[in-house]
Amino acid sequence: MSPPLDAVRQYLQDHADRNVGDLCEFLKIPSISADSKYRGDVRRAAEWVRDQLAACGCDVELVETAGHPIVFGSICQQPNAPTVLVYGHYDVQPPDPLDKWQTPPFEPDIRDGHVYARGATDDKGQMLTHVKSVQAWKNAVGDLPVNVKFVIEGEEEVGSNNLEIFLEEQRDRCSCDIAVVSDTAQYGPGIPAITYGLRGIVACEVTLTGPRQDLHSGVFGGSIANPVNALCSLIGKLVDDEGLIQIPGFYDDVLPLTDEERQAFDELPFNEQDYLGNLGMSAVFGETGYTTLERRWARPTCDVNGIIGGYTGEGPKTIVPSFATAKISCRLVPNQDAEQVVQSLEQFLRDNCLPGLELSFTSWHGCEAVLCDTSSSHMAAAQAAIETAFGKAPVMIREGGSIPVVATFKKVLNVDTLLLGWGQNTDNLHSPNEKFSLEAFHQGTLASACLWHELVQHHSL
Repeated sequence: MSPPLDAVRQYLQDHADRNVGDLCEFLKIPSISADSKYRGDVRRAAEWVRDQLAACGCDVELVETAGHPIVFGSICQQPNAPTVLVYGHYDVQPPDPLDKWQTPPFEPDIRDGHVYARGATDDKGQMLTHVKSVQAWKNAVGDLPVNVKFVIEGEEEVGSNNLEIFLEEQRDRCSCDIAVVSDTAQYGPGIPAITYGLRGIVACEVTLTGPRQDLHSGVFGGSIANPVNALCSLIGKLVDDEGLIQIPGFYDDVLPLTDEERQAFDELPFNEQDYLGNLGMSAVFGETGYTTLERRWARPTCDVNGIIGGYTGEGPKTIVPSFATAKISCRLVPNQDAEQVVQSLEQFLRDNCLPGLELSFTSWHGCEAVLCDTSSSHMAAAQAAIETAFGKAPVMIREGGSIPVVATFKKVLNVDTLLLGWGQNTDNLHSPNEKFSLEAFHQGTLASACLWHELVQHHSL
């Protein structure tokens, strides 16, 4: 490593306990964006991030929105160096069910090398690694080798309703060469990764309405369409027994996996029986002709997320229900158009609806899939930084989930994103007993610090 980077590494080692202490202080703030009674705490978390960035030497402000504030900070003092935009979020999921937590969700507890608290890995701990790496450069060296901007929002867990508005309005202030997001995961314990692809998503709700009220199934059953029966039949037509989605045109624009990608996935350590055991399942299922990793990361899906209708209380109640509702989502892969998929899905449902029933359709959020250039200089810089910090080269993976802000960065700022996850998929994100490895916290902070150095080294290549 270079002398400045040696100084940064030493600084991080010397201040490791203080950084963990700051993380725990951050985790004590119950910044639950979905619950209005925590609005003051959400703002307190934003102010905490603002103060941390100010202590790093950032020019920083809270940008008010129609919802929770966005923290915007910047250190731009290197006119010939790359500019990096770091994105993260300070809001967290509700901690329910509380009785499933071993220790209270907002009283951080360190045990077995992990810190347990809501937000530990999603996303307070991961986001803080970048703040602490900037702090290390400023305090150990006096300056950063790159220009850094921070956009830290407080509405990621409720849809980021105001983020795109902010990016559109502040396009010039947010201009950059590359974005960095740490809200994904390593491939597995001891296997660092860079995520180069994300699936997109569309989500919707369909309701079938029949009689104006629930009816006696003996008196009226068999003479009119039952909305629950009809809905079950309708959604049963969406995917066949081979895992193929039956919506017309659904696969027309799907970008197939390359032979190189399929080989790279096949070479990753993956034990299907362990995978099933961790999920409590006895067999895999999915689109014929693809492996489990390929299905999870790079093939489109159509899933019913929930069904509502009829009587669900204790004991029998013999009725023809008046309505039935299903919530449906599709995960999309590169080249699929989210708007077109929604239109095709709605038309398929209408074409197959039984007569006598009224169908209403509501489309919720959506975003396109993302595929990043694995041969870019930014990607090479990230690979080198992670190898230095973690002691081994990262594997290249895709992720089956969706991070809409990545597509937004591409659309609004015309930049790619480095998805550098330090956590694990087993960190109980959105679940009780969320945790984050302290070793990964320190390694991620060092990797972030190395990234600022490597981006400059690879800038002219």
